[in-house]
Amino acid sequence: MAMHDRLSGLDSSFLHLERDGTHMHVASTTLFEGPPPPYVKFRDHIGSRLHLVPRFRQKLRFVPFGQGRPVWVDDPHLNLAYHVRHTALPEPGSEQQLRNLAARIFSQQLDRSKPLWELWLIEGLTGGRFAIVGKTHHCLVDGVSGVDITTVLFDAEKDPPTAPDPPPWIPEPEPSDSEVFAEALLERAVDPREITRGARHFLARPRRALRRAGEAAVAAGAFAWAGIAAPPSPFNFEVGPHRRFAWVRAALSDLKQVKNELGGTVNDVVLAAVAGALGRHMRARGHATVGLELRAMVPVSVRTEDQKGALGNRVSTMMAPLPVWCEDPVRRMELVRESMGDLKSSKQAMGATLLTQLADFAPPTIAGQAARLQSRQRFFNLVVTNIPGPQFPLFLLGRRMERVFPMVPLAKNQGVCIGVMSYDGQVNFGLIGDYDGMKDLDDLAKDLQASIEELIDAAGGRRGMLKRFVSGKRLERAAASQNGDSDAGEHEGSTSL
Repeated sequence: MAMHDRLSGLDSSFLHLERDGTHMHVASTTLFEGPPPPYVKFRDHIGSRLHLVPRFRQKLRFVPFGQGRPVWVDDPHLNLAYHVRHTALPEPGSEQQLRNLAARIFSQQLDRSKPLWELWLIEGLTGGRFAIVGKTHHCLVDGVSGVDITTVLFDAEKDPPTAPDPPPWIPEPEPSDSEVFAEALLERAVDPREITRGARHFLARPRRALRRAGEAAVAAGAFAWAGIAAPPSPFNFEVGPHRRFAWVRAALSDLKQVKNELGGTVNDVVLAAVAGALGRHMRARGHATVGLELRAMVPVSVRTEDQKGALGNRVSTMMAPLPVWCEDPVRRMELVRESMGDLKSSKQAMGATLLTQLADFAPPTIAGQAARLQSRQRFFNLVVTNIPGPQFPLFLLGRRMERVFPMVPLAKNQGVCIGVMSYDGQVNFGLIGDYDGMKDLDDLAKDLQASIEELIDAAGGRRGMLKRFVSGKRLERAAASQNGDSDAGEHEGSTSL
């Protein structure tokens, strides 16, 4: 009997977490230069690429009585017209109208009886442009492999060479419930490969195995200790099923200039900007931030080079402190850089990977209860995920991709999350908020824009260069007027420092 691909423990946990208003799909809103392609041409184009991502032609089959994690099976009734959809914005077709529509699409749960993805072709965007909202369940794909799928479905050239016709697809017969049940029991009985491999490795190299086991225990402890509690904040509450969506644009060159001038990595710059935005937002609404350090869950890709293009999740996590109390952008950047360096040396990400892998060996009912229990705890205040996208232009049927904004799901008690994706020299921030609890999400987006500009200025970029020039002129005037009012000269000189 041919064995079907079974979900990993991590992939399966996203199914268990999907309840009570929390949807576990990832999405993106992508803007294209117009004019839009005809719907049928777009649908057929997607169909011609599905053989490159065969999981998009498969659906989940659940094991009866919960005796195993679900498996992937071919969907013999695959209907592209269901998955590839078509709509248009009303006049005037503003970006705000697009965000509102994308948020409504994002608020709808995917049908688990079908392949877990949708693509929406949206016409009528201002400037003769169009957009695509793509939605895929998290159990199918993580952010990084999602980028790989994007490069498969789209082209790196405006006029690519004509591709050969795809091979005909003949779906495998769908297994019965009894076959799926028997396969799960058989696999459980005869396929404990990872456990026996670990035992053989221990017997062959006991000293190395003991050292690695000790490192793993320390790593798991570091992650568990980091996840004990996160402080209360206005961003943490019981979420409903509906969402709001906002976005912020930035240039990758600006963020690189910040990290070159102030130290750290581009990811550190992103976290420092987010910390600044959250602090601004809270203080403007009367919330005290003195000494407050929020916690962000930062997914980390552990996808190896040979796993590129493979679907499924290859992610671990770190809990990153966000010093929202700090209003000085340079100091805030320093604090983030130091804390992220400490986290990397603490092996926290390794511990998260180990704890996630343990779910592969837990009975499905126990793994499901554990996932739901975790979702009810406030281990972190929000998710901040930075996804490296292709640094070259992509095209769809000759139309250039302008920008892409990620959309990340909310966890049970997290009212806002921030996805970040780089593409062709850009860094695009997508903010998702609970519809009722984050009515001022657009204001948070403005705070994030201001926080990014603040870091750029602090690093001497763009407007910061002008400020330095003006400050220099002030110093010159102060020196020239030393025979005047000394108090005024001291004040002007202190202002310019």
